[in-house]
Amino acid sequence: MNILQKARNISQLPTFHVLLALCGAHCMNDMLQSVITAVYPMLKAELGLNFAEIGLITLVYQICSSVFQPVIGYAFDRRPLVWSLPLGMCSTTLGIVILAFAESLPLLLVAVATIGLGSATLHPEASRITSLASEGRRGMAQSVFQVGGNLGSSLGPLLVALIVAPYSRHAVLWFLIVSAGAITVMQPICRWYRGYLAQHRANGSRSRGPLLPRPLSRAKTWWAISILLVLIFSKYVYMASITSYYTFYVIQKFGLSISASQLCLFVFVIATAIGTLVGGPFGDRYGRKVVIWVSILGTAPFSLLLPHVNLWLTIVLSFCAGFMLSSAFPAILLYAQELLPNHLGMVSGLFFGLAFGIGGIASAVLGHFADTYSVEGIYAFCAYMPLLGLVAALLPRLTQPQSPNAPSS
Repeated sequence: MNILQKARNISQLPTFHVLLALCGAHCMNDMLQSVITAVYPMLKAELGLNFAEIGLITLVYQICSSVFQPVIGYAFDRRPLVWSLPLGMCSTTLGIVILAFAESLPLLLVAVATIGLGSATLHPEASRITSLASEGRRGMAQSVFQVGGNLGSSLGPLLVALIVAPYSRHAVLWFLIVSAGAITVMQPICRWYRGYLAQHRANGSRSRGPLLPRPLSRAKTWWAISILLVLIFSKYVYMASITSYYTFYVIQKFGLSISASQLCLFVFVIATAIGTLVGGPFGDRYGRKVVIWVSILGTAPFSLLLPHVNLWLTIVLSFCAGFMLSSAFPAILLYAQELLPNHLGMVSGLFFGLAFGIGGIASAVLGHFADTYSVEGIYAFCAYMPLLGLVAALLPRLTQPQSPNAPSS
């Protein structure tokens, strides 16, 4: 069955409006999150920050958004909260307001920490609700959800280039329209989730559904998770090199303006959206392990060539690298959820959190690297990260389990 047929099938689900709303909420959330990295050149120029301080901002944001994710996921696994998504968006909104007016590094850190807390709430909760609403089509459902995030991450830098860069950082306040839209889109999700919880409670079952058996023994489960952590490390170190320093790279190497550099970043991030949409259904069809292996290792040819080519080939190779690398995450997340099927929120929070945390630490380290050597040196060093995809060959193959909400045959 091809991707278009799968898309038609999922559009006929009774929960399709919920999945679409989750995609939209993820899009708007990550659009707001991407504002942070998109305004880095403006912050550096206005406040005289160095690359190490830019890396520190990313570190604080990523740590706040990562450390709390598994904690929030675990808490809401045990005690679901219907209105958790709007509450997280309120935190993000407050952070955007602080970011628009912050005139010192400590206040910037407060702003990004507040935005990070909103992200830490949305990702595990929305990912868990996506699994519950998938009706057994988890790969495609997760791709629909995650492509919203990638689309938002790609639109954020583009909107910053169009409505913020030509004016001043205060124009970031225009993004409050996006946060208001996100809260509105979350209303049908909350209504459906309230009905889902009420139905399970009325049936006398656990609110998160029936217990499912784990596919592997405890030892094999931890072995598989350790391999997934290596893959997350390789993916997000390379992603951090692009999301935090790609604009500086093309400005320094090719003499582009800030607005033009944001457009280059937009090309990369839109490629990650396309790759994410492809990764989930391919994992459903060919298995998560195959997609993970091909996706991460397949990025290596593009990453190795990127530091040695001209501007146009740099843009093309960044698109190819973004497409290949991003197709891995839906498969990694679903593989992890299938390892621990009774802890969807905690697993989602753990892997989203690790992704953000590794990205934050990598950004800080790479910032010091850029100050000591050069921005161009970052890409010569990080080009080898995708080669760690070789360890995916050690993952055990899982049979595709039936979701708690899967339709009976």
